[in-house]
Amino acid sequence: MPPAVFLQNVRKHYNKVPVVNDISFSIESGEMFGLLGPNGAGKSTTIRMITTLTKPSQGTIEIEGYDVVSQPLAVKQNIGVVLQQTSVDIDLTVWENMELHGRLHHIPNPERKRRISQWLDYVELSERRDSLVKTLSGGMKRRLQIARALLHQPKILFLDEPTVGLDPQTRRRIWEIIRDLNRQGMTMLLTTHYMDEVEYLCDACGAGKPGRIGIMDSGKLIELGTLQDFKSRHGEGLVMKQVDERFEYKFFPTLADANAYLDSLDDKTGMMVRPSNLEDIFVEITGRQLD
Repeated sequence: MPPAVFLQNVRKHYNKVPVVNDISFSIESGEMFGLLGPNGAGKSTTIRMITTLTKPSQGTIEIEGYDVVSQPLAVKQNIGVVLQQTSVDIDLTVWENMELHGRLHHIPNPERKRRISQWLDYVELSERRDSLVKTLSGGMKRRLQIARALLHQPKILFLDEPTVGLDPQTRRRIWEIIRDLNRQGMTMLLTTHYMDEVEYLCDACGAGKPGRIGIMDSGKLIELGTLQDFKSRHGEGLVMKQVDERFEYKFFPTLADANAYLDSLDDKTGMMVRPSNLEDIFVEITGRQLD
């Protein structure tokens, strides 16, 4: 069985400037995969290539064994996409947006009506089915995009910055929907530059299995693995020292090692020990914080 998503030596250039620069990875069926990086890292371009919206300049991309360049229709039948920008028609009602999407995918009635009701209920928009989309909040619009993306029963769901611009409570509700879909067996690829989003969604999702994280920077995939993999490579313990108005960090294999190091010092002024997190590791790898 081929992987759900397969990329090999993929590049994308605009005016000879590399935006995605020779990345390779695969995603297994049912896996949660988070693609992390700052704005401009190449995450959205990668998603656009995988979902047939942009052709790669070089390399191979396959979805469920179908090539995105030579077999785009088969690819589109297997994927659902929730883009960062609001892509629903604001001058139609909630139901009309779903109806249009269902007809474009040639879903016949009464099955189309049943699925629309099912997914609007799932994202808690049944009571707003007759409301114009322009009257919905940002979170409701995002939930409608998710429902629409699921209507044709795709095997893989792609989410590009799904919670950007949303309030904390709404973000949490979107996270709960994403995790629940993954627990039901749906393959997920999420791009984001929010550390807490990746840590939450890739922490023991699916059948008790943590999702993997790929870190992109300057168009390259520079780290790949689970959060625990990252901590094992870079250190689970951290000693912080305040120097003027900034902090210096020193990684240790374990929290006990970090405590032992601090205990061995005569001068502990401005120093503390804590467990490392994803943001610490990102800064260690890239040398800068996320935007």
